[in-house]
Amino acid sequence: MLEEQLKVLKKTFDKYAGKDGDKGSMSKAELADLLREEFPGMAGDKKQLDQFFTGLDGDKDGTVSFPEFVQFAATLLLMLMSQM
Repeated sequence: MLEEQLKVLKKTFDKYAGKDGDKGSMSKAELADLLREEFPGMAGDKKQLDQFFTGLDGDKDGTVSFPEFVQFAATLLLMLMSQM
């Protein structure tokens, strides 16, 4: 089950990453596209997106890698589960 979920995460990441260059990472614009398409209402305004992106970019290299994206997904899942 976990393996299937990771495959879905990887597929989603790959769908958006690399449009601006490196397929192994996601730019802020690519993250904005992902949020608009996959999580309507979460993209917010530019300031919120900047803060969100900064929080995801753990190594501060200006991109979101797949491991950073997985951390985001796990955090999102925990937040949703705590609301149940």
